[in-house]
Amino acid sequence: MKKLLLCCGSLALLASCSASKDESRSNRTSTTPVAHNTVVECILYDGMTKDSPQLTTIGSGNEVQVMDTVDAYFLKVRVTANGKTQNGYMYRTCFSK
Repeated sequence: MKKLLLCCGSLALLASCSASKDESRSNRTSTTPVAHNTVVECILYDGMTKDSPQLTTIGSGNEVQVMDTVDAYFLKVRVTANGKTQNGYMYRTCFSK
């Protein structure tokens, strides 16, 4: 009887933890791009490595729309440069904290 009660209690605890995780994900305030200004001159890359093809160079103070925080080093961004909109990746260090 004690084992059954312990097992049911453990399952209830796990279910409540996973339910709260799902609820917190659905409460995101914004999934649209957020505009930021660069603080240094940076390169817009086609991929997430320094060896990826360079799409363009963005000067300091230009506005960039951050679409996603991809990993610890790169952000997925949308840039309008020379009248042309491009999507690519920039280093996080291009922006202020």
